Amino acid sequence: MTGGPFVLSDELRQATNRLRDAGIEGSATDARLLIAAAAGLSREDMLYDPDLKLSPDQKTRAETMIHRRADREPVSRILGRREFYGLSFEVTPVTLDPRPDSEVIVEAAIDYALCMGGKPTVLDIGTGTGCLLLSTLEALPEAIGTGTDIDPEAVAAACRNAHSLGCASRVKFQTSDWLSGVQGRFDIVLSNPPYIPSGDIANLAPEVSQYDPWSALDGGSDGLDAYRVLADRIPETLAPSGIALMEIGAGQADDVTGLFSAAGWHILENRADLAGHDRCLVFARKTAPHWLTHPPPKKGVGNRMNPD
Repeated sequence: MTGGPFVLSDELRQATNRLRDAGIEGSATDARLLIAAAAGLSREDMLYDPDLKLSPDQKTRAETMIHRRADREPVSRILGRREFYGLSFEVTPVTLDPRPDSEVIVEAAIDYALCMGGKPTVLDIGTGTGCLLLSTLEALPEAIGTGTDIDPEAVAAACRNAHSLGCASRVKFQTSDWLSGVQGRFDIVLSNPPYIPSGDIANLAPEVSQYDPWSALDGGSDGLDAYRVLADRIPETLAPSGIALMEIGAGQADDVTGLFSAAGWHILENRADLAGHDRCLVFARKTAPHWLTHPPPKKGVGNRMNPD
């Protein structure tokens, strides 16, 4: 590409307008993130040097990224990374894009683990990027964990994330259909299973329906298929005084609680996300475990949502 000079502030304005015209919410933020990545600029560069000149190669890379975002590809997919709970995770086409709503699962796991004491063991079923498990382990230095996923490419991505975050010595990941081949008993079992009713997926935002793997979204005709399996099978791997934490979708709290109750579970807590929506159900077998007399105070490290 010839021409120029290509001034940062001009490129930002043009990119923001293009994304806004494409119906992208947060168009200015997305434009800043993508141009910064394309040009190799820091946040400080973007803020304090608006007259910075971009090279033709930088401009070309930025335009390519902006075009992809205008086609509704998520920023995280374009960059190949997503911030979750203050940590950076690689995302791939076979992994669900981590979202801030899921951080409540990590918060709850930390809070309950602090009540347990000792060196808790954590199992994450359907781990994807490993964001739930690795965020929990990062906050609990004595904890060890196992993550399972049916897709070997997702397992490989989770392993890379574990290494990049310095948790590899305390975690293992394995390819598994739900709990097949999982050995041992765990104090905490986590899962963000597929919970979107099959008929609703095509109507989701394009960022989800076109780019998240459907296998990580599709919960069957009523969105509850995974919970039926998990309610029956988690006891195989749960310590006698352990707990299970399930992420749920909108309006599913009563149905999921009913399924788990019918399978012999005791509900400990229904925890909302920051938007006030039911998001995390906490279960124990039959009665509350001996170490817990009431839901724990929220004394974890705090929800560190990605501001982007």
